[in-house]
Amino acid sequence: MDTPKEISQIILPQKSSHKGQNGRLLIIGGSHLFHAASLWSLEVASRIVDLVHYSSVPENNQIVQDLKEEFRDGIVVPRSDIDSYIDEDDCILIGPGMIRDKETEELANRLLKKYPHKKWIIDAGALQMMDISLIPNNAVLTPHAREFEYLKRRIKDDVLISKLKNLDLKQQVKRFALHYRCIVLVKGEVDIISDGEQVCEIRGGNAGMTKGGTGDVLAGLIAAIACKNDPFIAAVAGSFVNKQAGDHLFKKVGVYFNASDLADEIPLVMKQLFFP
Repeated sequence: MDTPKEISQIILPQKSSHKGQNGRLLIIGGSHLFHAASLWSLEVASRIVDLVHYSSVPENNQIVQDLKEEFRDGIVVPRSDIDSYIDEDDCILIGPGMIRDKETEELANRLLKKYPHKKWIIDAGALQMMDISLIPNNAVLTPHAREFEYLKRRIKDDVLISKLKNLDLKQQVKRFALHYRCIVLVKGEVDIISDGEQVCEIRGGNAGMTKGGTGDVLAGLIAAIACKNDPFIAAVAGSFVNKQAGDHLFKKVGVYFNASDLADEIPLVMKQLFFP
């Protein structure tokens, strides 16, 4: 697989940097039904950025609190205190592990409306429940193919709906991204990424990556990279690193790996790419 040019554009931590200068990320995710999803995002992000603020339902917050020896640079934030942390963080990931309910809808829409100037990565439950008219400029959306179809069904612009009907998936992603001024990454055997102008296809990966949680790892990876990088570059680089990690694992164990294995492999891939 050819290495995309965006890899060479990644801003790397400098020797002279201090704690906090290499990324501060807020992760909002999890639910009483899905505990692990947001933890996978946290697991990979905590290896990349200096500080992760993590906000979930009380059950998940307690799980992370019990794991503090591993996530020493993480801070558990009650949902009621989210607003106190958003302004100070470089990027916000919302959605992994959140379910499709009224609470998710209200929280996502309130935050997207109140903080449109922030860098957003929107995934899973929040992606499915948000008002698409509130998508902030340059937000990164990370749907798989079915979720992208669901996004299209919520479009209210008749002209855009008509245009999308006659386009293939690659051009649909580009047109959607252009209309909403965002970055869209449609996950699949070939990831399709567009900011409305550029379109990038990232190939690779294998059947081991169909397991639950690999998308949550990808969302956490993109969000961590986006803290100090352009969102489109972060989406492309995250997609590439994620697939490379999956391919490295395939060489070791075939398809017999899980999302935690993928999160563990990503730092090794990044080391090879950025610090050979």
